[in-house]
Amino acid sequence: MGDPVMVFAPAPLLTVTIEQRADAVDLHVHPGGQGVWQARMIAALGGSVVLCAAMGGETGNVLGKLLAEEDVTVRAVPRDGTNGWYVHDRRDGTRTLVAEHPGDPMTRHDVDELYSVALGEGLRAAVSLLSGPADATVIDADVYRRLAADLAVHGARVVADLSGDLLTAVLAGGVAFLKVSHEELLRDGRARDGSVAAMADAARRLRVEGAGSVLISRADEPALALLDDDLIEVHLPSLQVVDHRGAGDSMTAGVAAVLARGGDLTEAVRTGAAAGALNVTRHGLGTGRAEAVTELAGRVRLAAVGA
Repeated sequence: MGDPVMVFAPAPLLTVTIEQRADAVDLHVHPGGQGVWQARMIAALGGSVVLCAAMGGETGNVLGKLLAEEDVTVRAVPRDGTNGWYVHDRRDGTRTLVAEHPGDPMTRHDVDELYSVALGEGLRAAVSLLSGPADATVIDADVYRRLAADLAVHGARVVADLSGDLLTAVLAGGVAFLKVSHEELLRDGRARDGSVAAMADAARRLRVEGAGSVLISRADEPALALLDDDLIEVHLPSLQVVDHRGAGDSMTAGVAAVLARGGDLTEAVRTGAAAGALNVTRHGLGTGRAEAVTELAGRVRLAAVGA
């Protein structure tokens, strides 16, 4: 199984999805949010996971019960406000947003309690994966800088999947492996356009700012990985898409799972690419079978850019 992964998921979401099954309407209620989906995939790949989160209000109470059914260890702290939620209607086969709320901003006391728990668990873990909230206003970005720096200075390996101010903050703290999407780089003004050359330049700048290795997902185009000084195109296996949501989170989870069990960067990128590819064939976010990921990883093609 390997050493544990600490997943920092400060504000999980309660997710509600309405679906049509034959002549009946189904209601699905699950814990969600980036960190939850990543933790779920790490566990599916055989990894040991400790999820650190803050939960409060009615949604937090429900989340606590639902998370207890996941194959992860949960270290939760109570918070003053309430967790966020969303309701999606998927009865016609497409996902339509009915209503959503990102959750209340975390108070100083909330952050202090969660920080202590996450730091302790992160120092015991092989890898710490820092994930973001549904909305950046939920938690102060500087928490990510401090947590990344405090973990790194004591030899912990930090993986991050963030954008915007949270990305800037975690880079200032230092991160061993960064996953980011090309859409996020364009939105944040970190890339001039979507070309390979522009993304390669962005990856190199991210390294200068504090990332050890960088993986950039590019929707249906080959991902780009900057490993040491090598720029590599990552060609994912072609599969039929059921739901593209969650592919990037599964990719990051695959990387973290491999690094936690002592695998090298190339294996981590292959597994991450395979986990992301598999996730788009499923309705459940952060889900998939380990044997399918292993088989697909052997079909991931890595090629030096320009080769």
